Amino acid sequence: MPLDSAKDIRDRAFSFGCKVARLALSLAPKPGIRALVDQLLRSGTSVGANLEEAKAASTRREFLRDVEISLREAREAWYWLRIYKELQLGDQHTVLELVNEADSIVRILTSIVITTKRRMVTIAVVSAFCILNSALLLS
Repeated sequence: MPLDSAKDIRDRAFSFGCKVARLALSLAPKPGIRALVDQLLRSGTSVGANLEEAKAASTRREFLRDVEISLREAREAWYWLRIYKELQLGDQHTVLELVNEADSIVRILTSIVITTKRRMVTIAVVSAFCILNSALLLS
């Protein structure tokens, strides 16, 4: 993944996490609301945290695992934001913006996962071909 787009998704996830935190913390602590706030806060802030872990990955497999975790967390945040929208919790303009941003982040992370898996398969096939080719040349 090019450096600029990697920084862009990490920046977007950080901004998303901050906006989710502001929204979650703005809600009055009413019975039943606390569980929704905690779920959104955990999933919404975890997206960027796991992308930072992915940045420090030492292997493609480790990178892929961290991005897949971010993707799952982004999907979960998107789910909770849709509940906020349906129940009219928080500022609805902010909620709608966050629903749309979560959807965009899910799409970007899905693309990163698919591309990374495709590259990993290609590398494995090329490596297997090289090994087979070397074995045939030696025999």
